[in-house]
Parts: sequence; structure tokens; C-alpha cells
Amino acid sequence: MSKEDNQIEPSERIQKTLARCGLGSRRQIETAIKLGQLTVNREPVQLGQKLQVGDKIGWKNRAWLVVTDAVMPRVLMYNKPLGQVTTRNDEKGRPTVFDSLPKIKGQKWLNIGRLDINTTGLLLFTTDGDFANHMMHPSANIDREYACRVFGEITEETLENLLKGVELEDGIARFSDIQEAGGEENSANRWFHVAIMEGKNREIRRLWESQNVQVNRLKRVRYGGVFLPKSLRKGKHRELNPKELSILFKDTQYEPPAQKLVVKSLRKGRT
Repeated sequence: MSKEDNQIEPSERIQKTLARCGLGSRRQIETAIKLGQLTVNREPVQLGQKLQVGDKIGWKNRAWLVVTDAVMPRVLMYNKPLGQVTTRNDEKGRPTVFDSLPKIKGQKWLNIGRLDINTTGLLLFTTDGDFANHMMHPSANIDREYACRVFGEITEETLENLLKGVELEDGIARFSDIQEAGGEENSANRWFHVAIMEGKNREIRRLWESQNVQVNRLKRVRYGGVFLPKSLRKGKHRELNPKELSILFKDTQYEPPAQKLVVKSLRKGRT
């Protein structure tokens, strides 16, 4: 590559840049573009339009300047308690996981996957939409491990079926691993640790239910190479340090680009 090639500034579709910087989801941004709410350099934006360094973005009576920066994704682990939903705003007024997260100036936390209201344990958040998409994409082959307490008759055939794969209403699903973790004294409940490679809605519960077994407690304890620390209490969070981030990127085969387009907030209304 020539020296001249190295000096070429990066460009990127506007919805990708703004979503990665936490200004909204790609769908929200695309809707705003279609409604004519977004401008670049005081001109209406077209879907798929690319941003360049120095462009000025106007939206919601606010303004941002497009710059480049070597921005490393920030990643937060959170121990989700029962009763919280994994959404930013809940129409039923229920508490959300975002209520407990620290505020970050000029950015937003983006959840990497979801846990339903009755599932506890490890949730990961990041400031980088590209990294979030990478972690959730099936092609990345990142497994998730859960501790589950189940009730019902469990035979060797049951476990074989769950490892081989069963037909659910949305396709074949299976556990990539099952390890028995013991029972409870004077109880018909048994504990298992199971791993899955994707996160369909209520997939673990539905897999056990397909074998007439009921899940009455479910907790995620690992996402890829990130384990839920025993010291992290329910409702608490901790940000991964640079060493942990490096291990996570290597484990998930993610390579952060050296330079990315980012947006820098300007004074209100100066577009």
C-alpha cells in the first residue's frame, strides 16, 4: 500500500456510525432519515449515505462533528437479578437492566444479547455496536453457559435428545454440552450446567420442556470467555479492564480497527 493510500480518510454509512456511537439503533436512525429528521452539512440525508471526517450532523436539535479516533470498545459485565427486563424503556413500567448501569458521557451502553425477566446472571454491555453485533452473530460461534435447576424425570435418553437436537417451533435446537451439577437435599430438583451456541427466545426452557422437564431456576454464568465472578453481587456491575478486553477480543476473534469514524458533540443546534 502506498503512502498516498494510507492517507485516505475512512468513510462509513451514516446509520452504522451513529448506531456504533450509541445515538440510536440502526432501525431508529433509518426511520429518522426517511422522515427527513437528519441532516449532514445542513442537507437532507439519503439512506446509505456515507460520512466523511469533518461532516456535521444535525438531529433532534443537537449537532455532532465527525472525527476519527482509535476507540476501543468498553465492555461491562452485569449480574442481572430477577424481575428486570432487557430493554431500555418498558411500556409496562417494569424495572430495566439499564436503570442500574453507570452513565457515560456522549455514549450509550448496548446490550450484547438478552435475558428474559425470569432469568438471572451475566449480561454484557458495550459502547461499540460493531462489537455487539460480532458477539451476537451466529458465525462467531460464541457459546453461552447456564446453570439451570430442573424438575422432572431425566434419563440418559433425555440428555441424548437434548445434545442431538430437538425440533422446536422455530427450528432445530440443541445443547452443545450438558454437565450434571447435583441435586438438592430432600428435593426432586436437579441442577445442570448447559451450553448453547445461540440465543433464541426462551431456548433453554423450551428445550427442557420438549422432554417434559420444567426449568424453575435459570442463571447465565458465562458468555464466551467471560465468566460471572462470584464476587459480583446481583444488581451490580463491573467494567472489564484492558487485559480482560484483550483476552476477550482474542477469544472471540475480534479485531478492533485502528481508526473509526466517531461523532463529537457540538454546542446545541450548531449544524
